[in-house]
Amino acid sequence: MNYNSNFDMDRILETLGTVNEKYPEGSQQDEALRIAAVALLYVRDIQKLDEYREYFRKFYIPAIESVIVSQTFETRDAADAWLANGTASEGELVRIAGQGFRVITERKGKGLMFLRTPLPEEME
Repeated sequence: MNYNSNFDMDRILETLGTVNEKYPEGSQQDEALRIAAVALLYVRDIQKLDEYREYFRKFYIPAIESVIVSQTFETRDAADAWLANGTASEGELVRIAGQGFRVITERKGKGLMFLRTPLPEEME
């Protein structure tokens, strides 16, 4: 699921309030929702919302900067030719026509194949 780190704070607080109306005052759910709402208000009041947005983005799309694509191919045919030439290594991450794939061993162990593995930018 994609998460929007540029969320509308007022809309989120309104949604938390609407959800909270479904639970009795003093319940665990009421307490949790109030704590979440006040935490968001606190972040905004101390003017750290931009920092929180970055933290939120990194939390749901971790290590985006450390993902390294070893090869980029315009077409699947070009990628298959590269795979067939024997220079690919198991575990490599490649981009084929804008989509991520990992090089893995075929089930019967007789060679390598591509496994669809979304790149971080595909998840945003």
